[in-house]
Amino acid sequence: MQNDIILSMRNITKAFPGVLALSGVDFTLRRGEIHALMGENGAGKSTLIKVLTGVYPKDAGQIYINDDAAGIKSPKEAQRLGIATVYQEITLCPNLTVAENMFMGRGKYKFVNWNKTKRKARRILDSLDIPANPSQQLANCSLAVQQMVAIARTVDMDCKVLILDEPTSSLDEQEVEKLFRLMNELKSRGVGIIFVTHFLEQVYKVCDRITVLRNGELVGEYETRELPRLSLVSKMMGKELDDLSSLKKNDVVSTENDAPVVYQAESLSSVAGVKPFDFQIKKGEVNGFTGLLGSGRSESVRAIFGADKVTGGKITVHGKRAKITAPKDAMKHGIGYLPEDRKRDGIVADLSVRENIILALQVLNGFFKPFTKAQQRRFADEYIKLLGVKTASVDTPIKSLSGGNQQKVILARWLLTHPKYLILDEPTRGIDVGTKAEIQRIVLKLASEGMSITFISSEIEEMLRTCSRLIVMRDRSIVGELRGSDMTQDRIMATIAGGASDNA
Repeated sequence: MQNDIILSMRNITKAFPGVLALSGVDFTLRRGEIHALMGENGAGKSTLIKVLTGVYPKDAGQIYINDDAAGIKSPKEAQRLGIATVYQEITLCPNLTVAENMFMGRGKYKFVNWNKTKRKARRILDSLDIPANPSQQLANCSLAVQQMVAIARTVDMDCKVLILDEPTSSLDEQEVEKLFRLMNELKSRGVGIIFVTHFLEQVYKVCDRITVLRNGELVGEYETRELPRLSLVSKMMGKELDDLSSLKKNDVVSTENDAPVVYQAESLSSVAGVKPFDFQIKKGEVNGFTGLLGSGRSESVRAIFGADKVTGGKITVHGKRAKITAPKDAMKHGIGYLPEDRKRDGIVADLSVRENIILALQVLNGFFKPFTKAQQRRFADEYIKLLGVKTASVDTPIKSLSGGNQQKVILARWLLTHPKYLILDEPTRGIDVGTKAEIQRIVLKLASEGMSITFISSEIEEMLRTCSRLIVMRDRSIVGELRGSDMTQDRIMATIAGGASDNA
């Protein structure tokens, strides 16, 4: 192996019941390098990181640190080898001081010389230009400084490999710049940094190399300066540029008409960090938000539905000014929302199919006016039949159903409220091809009957088959809007990447 290689992972394979998460993946990290690990949802990034840090045991393959084989079986062993991880969510103790967070868990001393510890913390903070006082409580520091303190903690551990997992997702532009300066300082000291992010601009600003994973397999390793952004997007999404003209659009509802505007927002913003955006949808239209995972597409529709706290903007529903600050407000205005994560935000696992279906309508009706069991069964039977939900009975626990049938139950929940506008965020993720096509047909049928629908999918072909207008997002901003003949895969990816000629 070359002398500058600090970490080498070879033929890493990891399987879970029914899922091959990693299949013979290679990864190489060099000293003094910032290396981006890129891939869409389910690509295998998190699994690879967890194998490296000893959270998951690997099924096959080998890990080398400085040319020596390393059997990493626990996070503590990874730490002993000089591998440190800083996660998106701060894992330090906000009630302790900066110095206490930097050194907690070190050594086996009965007594701690805190004056000495504070002096040592000050030296490290000053050497890394981190604007924090060792004696101040961590909770009083900004998120960016808390991230930096977590990184400073790894410096004292003689960190050789630093993994930064989405460290900039909650930071503003100035805070990101401070973090990048710290990363470059560590790079100059010979630390190898693995940078996991969804922000293309940041990758091209700070990274030396890029490794792309897709569906648990290695797509390739590239020098950043030699990989155009458009090529990176196509590699992540699995679409080669010479294949882009082959797709045919079918059954797309036209928006070139005088249909009334159902929902309109001006300069809408939320606590999720999406930059203020304008948006409207007409009656019977199917439009979509597209972009890489983390681009802000889900955050945008959560702002529309009031699922995230709205911080600004003007909303009009059916031509009248509306105030939507919570999901119940949106529901009262005839808006429904099927969330991206059905396990966390959609199903109530321990309730029956019947109880899950009537949930949204019961909220609108009020919990002090409960539906009778006979009414619930009638509602459930109607939509189980309409959507073809495969379940033993209406009283079967929803957790016993397949992912596709769970998704149909959540769709039934919202259809029961007879919404005028329905938001579907990744409605076909993790379900079989047949059920995907069925849900797409349902969406187009609902639109033909006058329902307005916003549809989000990580699969471009699905968006093109279903939507008549696409809003393209990058780095939590709307960067384009495509319709008609402009709705092609190459045009979508060029817009996501920042223009076909924008290489770096």
